[in-house]
Amino acid sequence: MNIRIVLASAVVAGAFSVTAIAISGVLSKEPVPPAIAEATLWTPDPLSMPQIADYDVTPPAAFHADNASPMRPLPLLQSVFAETALPEIEPPLITWSREIASGETLDAVLANAGIAAPARAEIALALGAEYDLRRLRPGHEITVISKVDGNPSRVELAVDDGVRIETVFGQELVTRVLEPDPEMVTFAGEAVIESSVFAALDKAGIPARFAVDMAQMLGGTVDFRRELSGGETMRLLWREARDGNERIGQPELAFAALNLGETVYEIVWPDDGSGKATIYVDGEVLRVFAQPVEGARLSSVFGRRTHPVYGNVRMHTGVDFAAASGTPVKATAPGRVSFIGRRGGYGRVVEIAHGSDTLTRYAHLSEVPDTLEQGQRVMAGDMIGRVGATGTATGPNLHYEVLVDGRPTDPLSDDRLAEAAERDADDTAALERLAEARTLLAERLTSEFMQTTTERL
Repeated sequence: MNIRIVLASAVVAGAFSVTAIAISGVLSKEPVPPAIAEATLWTPDPLSMPQIADYDVTPPAAFHADNASPMRPLPLLQSVFAETALPEIEPPLITWSREIASGETLDAVLANAGIAAPARAEIALALGAEYDLRRLRPGHEITVISKVDGNPSRVELAVDDGVRIETVFGQELVTRVLEPDPEMVTFAGEAVIESSVFAALDKAGIPARFAVDMAQMLGGTVDFRRELSGGETMRLLWREARDGNERIGQPELAFAALNLGETVYEIVWPDDGSGKATIYVDGEVLRVFAQPVEGARLSSVFGRRTHPVYGNVRMHTGVDFAAASGTPVKATAPGRVSFIGRRGGYGRVVEIAHGSDTLTRYAHLSEVPDTLEQGQRVMAGDMIGRVGATGTATGPNLHYEVLVDGRPTDPLSDDRLAEAAERDADDTAALERLAEARTLLAERLTSEFMQTTTERL
């Protein structure tokens, strides 16, 4: 009895609890916002069936039912390779280059380059066929292009004036001479003398070696030590052989004017290679003179000096012009060849008589032209030999003497050669050359002034 009453009470209490929870859930639930309620009613439109285009598609023949079974495997794509030969790879080459030093031989330089003796002999024979190897001097350059195994492929010898002798190794040895094709360009400049002619030219950007040419031409007329006090002006016109931007050989003077204030000295050099120049004073012909060696350096003057070989003080009876071995030597005035041969320390000598009392001597020559004979008449500017070092000499140079009645005189101050040259001079033609040189100098100076002004702007 009691148990039934307890169970009935528990059932009634549970029913009330469930009812209370349900009522509290309904009463505590907030209403849903209209926008969200509306969104829950949206449904997507039904999808339409895709339309298949009515195209006439023709399958490849390989896929036609009448040609192949549907189950037959598809044919594999075949790769096609072009039969192209691979390019040959040239083996690398090694370049070695060096200038010839003083006292070196061609064989010594080639040995220094690592060339074997048999190949050196071949190269010497090949180069010697095109160039006299006895004329090699410091400054000439050897270039060797070799294969990786050390065998030479090409050898090149660069000598004077841009000339190159090339030997190429192949099935047979081939040698050729490559000469530049230079263009002659004319330049002009002006310099003011402050201390010396050399310093003035160097400061003005003019080849300073022209100071030697000026000394040779005017040394017997102008006393450069006493008459130049400063402020004197020089105007020069010169020619250079150019291969692009590279100068070939040495520049050559064409015209020079030295203004001492009261007196103007002018010199016109010819462009015919004779080296025979005409000297003018205040527009009048003074004399005609030919340099014995064009562009050489005056290395020793006339007078007492310490002998470079014997070491004692003795009289130097001429002037020395330092130049490369083989440089042409020219007669300085017209005359007749009186001697060709050797004279002790002078070595190989040519002597030329100019009248009955004057003689010029050209010593230390390396060679004399085969066509030159004793008794032959020569003109100023004619080649009578080449610079050498025969006899007692420390190096290649020309020893030049002027003897009057058998006594040595200063070649840069004696006027007898000038008198000999004047007898062959044509004053009318000389004055025309002077006028042309003056005009060309003025034009070039104006042109270079305008060019310099434009560059500065």
